[in-house]
Amino acid sequence: MQLLNIGHNFNYETEKVIRIFFPYEKISIVSELTQDDDTVVCELKKCDGYIKAEVCVKLSRKEAQNSEQIYSHDLKSSELAVARCLYTCLSEITGYKSSWGILTGIRPAKLFSNIADSIGNNEAISLFESDYLCSREKAELCLKCAAGEKQITDLSTKESFSLYVSVPFCPSRCSYCSFVSHSIENAKAIIPDYLKLLKEELKITGQIAKKLNLRLETVYVGGGTPTSITAAELKDLLSAIKENFDFSTVREFTVEAGRPDTIDRLKLETIKSAGATRISINPQTMNDSVLSAIGRRHTSDQMKEAFYLAREVGFDNINTDLIAGLNTDTFDSFKDSLFEILKLDPESVTVHSLSVKRAADITRNGDLPHLSSGAEAQKMANYALKTLEENGLLPYYMYRQSKTVGNLENVGYSKKGFEGLYNVFIMDETHTILACGASAVSKLKEPGGNNIERIFNFKYPYEYINRFDEIISRKRGIEAYYDKYLEFD
Repeated sequence: MQLLNIGHNFNYETEKVIRIFFPYEKISIVSELTQDDDTVVCELKKCDGYIKAEVCVKLSRKEAQNSEQIYSHDLKSSELAVARCLYTCLSEITGYKSSWGILTGIRPAKLFSNIADSIGNNEAISLFESDYLCSREKAELCLKCAAGEKQITDLSTKESFSLYVSVPFCPSRCSYCSFVSHSIENAKAIIPDYLKLLKEELKITGQIAKKLNLRLETVYVGGGTPTSITAAELKDLLSAIKENFDFSTVREFTVEAGRPDTIDRLKLETIKSAGATRISINPQTMNDSVLSAIGRRHTSDQMKEAFYLAREVGFDNINTDLIAGLNTDTFDSFKDSLFEILKLDPESVTVHSLSVKRAADITRNGDLPHLSSGAEAQKMANYALKTLEENGLLPYYMYRQSKTVGNLENVGYSKKGFEGLYNVFIMDETHTILACGASAVSKLKEPGGNNIERIFNFKYPYEYINRFDEIISRKRGIEAYYDKYLEFD
């Protein structure tokens, strides 16, 4: 597909709108059309007293045109007008409408909150509908999540930071996964070296945090699946975290138990004795045939056993994950999964929408979801919202990803007082996140400001091991970043 933009530089924005309808299509942004079929032309024209947005789309021997006049001369108004015209044309040709309209950003609740602060909640909902073509249901979901997120972000101070620790190993790779994780079977030989260096990075990072007088708010040990390593290795790692950071101010300490097939009593007792306050056990579906289709080597019964075992060990804050739109899943089987999860009575449930990235096995195998599957995933998401709210689990945070089935969202639901704080801090970019381990990215947030800089670790465990000195050299950039700003008030 060729995309030609005339009279403006909204290349990123127009491509994003096209990807709502064609998430896996190759899009070439050109300065001149070289073909007649599968073309998109988006033009801004200066007229007498106004600007005109015109869009013409030719796809699969179908053609659609739309235009809009703009009487404001700010760039945002022009960008939105072009996006609306393009969306309308693509919707006409495909017969598909996204409940998010032209909104493609990661943090829609944050955008809603910023707008509502200026014009009020009701007006912000109306603006989402008119300017962004967003459904009222999604705008109201933004309102709910914005309120939940604000309660959490208000906890943060200028000195606050959170810690993320990466354990990038899994028992097997899920078909939809694009994270840098390695099969525990294939990675056994490098795990001891990886963990040794990870503990060294934790030590150095802890020293930097102490020197800068930073205040630790939350800790999140993720992956991968941290419980893929042995109980002894897990104990050693968690001890290193506790030894190198001041936990006196920590509000939440989460360890992803993740895959039920990696969980046993000893590992759970190890996590509990280390002081973890929250764990996540993530089946993604409670349908065994769907579990098999997506490459997970556990059953729904194993999920239940792991959950009840965690309760026996003493965990009173357990999150579970479900994914809407998984291959071979149906609306009815998703409903059954949700019902089975609710019987377990977790403190929180995160409902993700399937996002298929380039690095996932499902992409390489060519088994990509069709546009029509978005409607089914939307039914799942709507049902989850209604049912979870009815059962006392309220939406408190939300984020979106690219190439998501149905252009949908990921929403965290929880009982009152059991919201996942780290989830909000990292998605809102509330404060600095210091991250350790392979593929970890530290996000440095200006104290009291909005500037953000990132420090990247190497993605793969073998790179992490072989180039560890470079990682530590980069880590020194944390002090240099904070040195640019005045002392905290």
